[in-house]
Amino acid sequence: MTVNLEIRDDVAEVVLNRPDKMNALNDAMVREFNERIREAQKAHVRALFLRGEGPGFCAGRDLAEADPGNEDGERILKEIFNPVISRLFDFPAPTFAAVHGACLGVGLGLALACDVVFVSEDVKIGSPFARIGAVLDSGGHHFFLHRLGSHRALELIYTGRLMSGSEAASIGLVNQCVPKAELVDKVRALAIGTARGPTAAFMESKRILRKMEEGNLGFSEVLNLEAKAQGAAGRTADYKEGISAFQQKRAPKFVGK
Repeated sequence: MTVNLEIRDDVAEVVLNRPDKMNALNDAMVREFNERIREAQKAHVRALFLRGEGPGFCAGRDLAEADPGNEDGERILKEIFNPVISRLFDFPAPTFAAVHGACLGVGLGLALACDVVFVSEDVKIGSPFARIGAVLDSGGHHFFLHRLGSHRALELIYTGRLMSGSEAASIGLVNQCVPKAELVDKVRALAIGTARGPTAAFMESKRILRKMEEGNLGFSEVLNLEAKAQGAAGRTADYKEGISAFQQKRAPKFVGK
């Protein structure tokens, strides 16, 4: 298989496993990725951790399958790549990515579709589409605009410049840059730790932030969303456990519902 899945400690670890091609995605690999995400969702995991085997996270689409001048780029995105990006973006649990080496094109989209992204020092991340006469895709405009602003987004688009891990972290495109030797263990531990937390409450926050990104919500609307979410959280077993643990001066044991 070119995409592996291991479920342990309520965490789905999804691994891009086509290292000889820098984990570049072809149609078969996309189908496998979709199936692994479906399996993780059916298992009701409480967190998802995405990483890549070999020298790079994902070099993007496998252009060996490209047919320039003849293929329908709109159809390819709408039917093949956009659904997998959306499925990861909308995954109903906290999601984490550990990114090293090449992170380009659809690989960039997969990484930034995760809630939290850690990169290694050796990462090369950005939008190289200027070199091939193509348009940034895989949600890149959304991620660049919301995380960097239009001025930085357009600079990266116009130049095709790739960023190092330290630069990507310093400007806020990703969460942290860590030594390569520590990357996988650090992000795996973060995913496991999050999965042990009140994940139902975490998902309420994830939904609130997504609604804020999608619309120009005023402060009062955000307050109303938070109140509604707090009401939902207050009806969960995790809330009862959290309050009881606080009152009894012990560590809580959350179950995610």
